[in-house]
Amino acid sequence: MSVFRTKTVEQSIQDAEGGEHRLKRTLSALDLTVFGIGVIVGTGIFVLTGVAARNTAGPAVALSFVVAGIACGLAALCYAEFASTVPVAGSAYTFAYATIGEFPAWIIGWDLMLEMALGAAVVASGWSGYLTSLLRNFGIDLPASLAGDQAVVNVPAALIVLALTAVLVAGIKLSARFNATMVAIKMAVVLLVIVAGLFFVKGANYQPFIPPSHVVEGRGGLAAPLIQVLFGVQPVVFGVFGIFTGAALVFFAYIGFDVVATAAEETRRPQRDLPIGIIVSLAVCTILYVVVSLVVVGMQHYSSLSVSAPLADAFRAVGQPWLATLISVGGITGLTTVVMILMLGQSRVLFAMCRDNLLPRSLARVHPRFRTPYRITVVIGVVTALLAAFIPLAAIAELVNIGTLFAFVVVSIAVIILRRTRPELPRSFRTPWVPLVPVLAVLACVYLMLNLPVETWLRFAVWMVIGAAVYFGYGHRRSRVQVTGEPVLEN
Repeated sequence: MSVFRTKTVEQSIQDAEGGEHRLKRTLSALDLTVFGIGVIVGTGIFVLTGVAARNTAGPAVALSFVVAGIACGLAALCYAEFASTVPVAGSAYTFAYATIGEFPAWIIGWDLMLEMALGAAVVASGWSGYLTSLLRNFGIDLPASLAGDQAVVNVPAALIVLALTAVLVAGIKLSARFNATMVAIKMAVVLLVIVAGLFFVKGANYQPFIPPSHVVEGRGGLAAPLIQVLFGVQPVVFGVFGIFTGAALVFFAYIGFDVVATAAEETRRPQRDLPIGIIVSLAVCTILYVVVSLVVVGMQHYSSLSVSAPLADAFRAVGQPWLATLISVGGITGLTTVVMILMLGQSRVLFAMCRDNLLPRSLARVHPRFRTPYRITVVIGVVTALLAAFIPLAAIAELVNIGTLFAFVVVSIAVIILRRTRPELPRSFRTPWVPLVPVLAVLACVYLMLNLPVETWLRFAVWMVIGAAVYFGYGHRRSRVQVTGEPVLEN
């Protein structure tokens, strides 16, 4: 079937190396690692630590971060093999096109659009809240209708998105330098939290490390987790199962390491640098999450932790409000890099789709001076700014989780397929123990997906149906492979 035609790896690489749609290769392994840390360390470390500790895992929230990190690590190994084998913009979209076929590739690209654009808008709204809180500490009160969670028009969120759009258009190296500066500030704040917090840790707060488990009354109807609806599994908090429940919750903290793969086409030595950037950034962030969570639950008993600003409130509780202000600064810089890198990833995925004619090819035009896909970047910036400014996003933020997990599942399966269909391809990095590692990655991601509410699954299904309609109404007939008859492999 033509909808399952695949684009050869060689053709994808050829597209990346020449023509008017060629991007500039300037990024190093260090740049990619900093990109990864910049997008991973954000909302999770400043917020989710308290939520998961207080509601599901207790002091064992550190183990929840380890479990979620392992699930992401399995997927990261699969991403690393693909990114080094097919060093082309588009990430999971490009990988799926080379293995499963055009329509599945379109679906995963459409899914990544949901993950990154919606994720950037959600984080931009959170950035506005941090800014409002920080300014309030200095006696500056922004109108509630123009900033914060209850804003009618969230002006700061829209402005930060538009400002970062300008940075992205101005060049990938400038973006990398800006990101490195923001990450340095953010990391300094995180390390300060760890070092300063150690002076206020009390051993009694770790007792019991794994609180006794108990079943809680599950949410009913569309708000119920899918695993509860399908199998009658009642939600369990605390205990060993509470650790895994917490892992599903803190998974949002890891979203973004896959964005590193979208910069493959702008990496100087992608076969070497991409695996380093993906794996090292994930490992560093996992260690940070575990250490910070151990410090926070040691400073304040888990039952007393704040669910909105656990780090800042923990320092207020021990009489150190000035550190709380510094943490707010860290939160602002942290969320700034997350918004920028999610938009960077989104632009590269859509750039690849436009270059394949599945979306208007004119949007894939590269700026003659900056060598960035400026048209698609501007479109993404404007749409994301509108989403952040006008739409209350809290209710649909879980769509970001399901979109990311779906992408992880597809990439893990695709590794097995490409090993069988193209065993002769040079692979500078090979996922170990194939097919065991990809299968474990799929199982881990599916389990986390099952813990999401039914309403999230329904919204995701609606988004996929809309994507299928767009593909068959536009992309299928205009596909570059379909029109030009370029070499493809039929599944």
